[in-house]
Amino acid sequence: MSEELHLPRAPSGDGLVLTHGAGGNARAPLLVALGEAFAARGLTVLRYDLPFRQANRKAPPRPSGAGRDREGLRTMMTAMRSRVGGRVFLGGQSYGGRQASMLAAAEAGLVDGLLLLSYPLHPPGRPAELRTSHLPKLAAPTMFAHGSRDPFGSLEEIEAARTLIPSRTALVAVPGAGHDLFRAPRRAGTDVAAEIVAAFLDLVG
Repeated sequence: MSEELHLPRAPSGDGLVLTHGAGGNARAPLLVALGEAFAARGLTVLRYDLPFRQANRKAPPRPSGAGRDREGLRTMMTAMRSRVGGRVFLGGQSYGGRQASMLAAAEAGLVDGLLLLSYPLHPPGRPAELRTSHLPKLAAPTMFAHGSRDPFGSLEEIEAARTLIPSRTALVAVPGAGHDLFRAPRRAGTDVAAEIVAAFLDLVG
């Protein structure tokens, strides 16, 4: 299955599409925990496998397929809007977050809020190769959740990237966590998910 749905007991009318990183899929523990936590707060949540993952269960994405991945996200956003009557948010982990942010930057009004989990600000060890050129075009409230030991960007670098975004932004810093974010030292993954959900809902109001 390329899609998995979390239905809230008491729907708020809002929805969220969540997707994964280059090495994972929509069943990543962080995404499952977030889906459950957001649904508990009234959101309808769709966890979605990007087209590159649907095509191959193990191979990483290719640059030539990024447009297809963004189109898949766009299709899921449209499907979510037809399901819920309120706002629709978009979130992604690592590569999925980068594609989500590029889609949101290209299509103003498509996304009512953006959740970027372990945003891959630059390749590990190559801090000059920043993936920020589209950030000034983001019009939706944007929240980053980032580990303090993430090799794809330090917390200080993420803070600098936030200043490029003209809309409201927030950062949930997870001390000791790496790029997977979920396994933070001395903290349960479900606690991290609950913190992210609370901060995101506070940001979008």
